[in-house]
Amino acid sequence: MRLLALLFFLLYSNSSIVAAGDYLLGAGDSIEIVVYGEKDLTTKVKIGRSGLVSFPFLEPISVLGLSVTEVKNKIYTGLLGDYLINPQVAVSIVEYRPFFIHGEVVKPGGFPYQEDLRLDKAIALAGGLTNRASKEDWIITRTVQGTTVTIEASIATLIQPDDIIKIEQSFF
Repeated sequence: MRLLALLFFLLYSNSSIVAAGDYLLGAGDSIEIVVYGEKDLTTKVKIGRSGLVSFPFLEPISVLGLSVTEVKNKIYTGLLGDYLINPQVAVSIVEYRPFFIHGEVVKPGGFPYQEDLRLDKAIALAGGLTNRASKEDWIITRTVQGTTVTIEASIATLIQPDDIIKIEQSFF
């Protein structure tokens, strides 16, 4: 029984790591960088529009569009040799950039993104639908590889950071 529980835990934790590793950083995300055993090399930073992050001993690092693993590797490579023999670097997301929802919701605005966020939860974060809201006319505007696309959404549509959700008004 314990073996099954352990296998389930390992499978579940690995899928979480893969999902987090696929997330690409953007302006508005906050990350924490830790170099174990080097207290002076621990920092939290909010990524600005330039996408550049300052880190001790290194030139500013461009992190826009990179995963946390790619950022970790850049810092590891930069510190290796000249500064540390075998730096143990960890990069984690402290706060995701927001998504936005407007139209026929009780509290329109920007809300912090959460992993595995679906449209039904996003609507709940915005206080729910108004009495005049359409039950199916929901549009998401999203930037994909530099191109803005419009998606007709359903209650189960996954939300991404920077998404703009429009809840239309019902005609009946």
